[in-house]
Amino acid sequence: MPLTVTCPTCQDTVNWDDSSPFKPFCSERCKLIDLGDWASEKHAIPVKPDFDPETLDGLGYDEADFFKQD
Repeated sequence: MPLTVTCPTCQDTVNWDDSSPFKPFCSERCKLIDLGDWASEKHAIPVKPDFDPETLDGLGYDEADFFKQD
């Protein structure tokens, strides 16, 4: 039994084998639609920020004399 997947763009059934050159997409059109969605940032991978920008305010970086040398 061949493995089948659903096209992420149009939800059509796609056989996962050598006869489907655009897998997991059903066609080049669906592949390009998905690429366009990534390029326009409709899709994004969520990331956790390394630090909280509000923490910098608590450290005094916003004070006028913070970077002055004595």
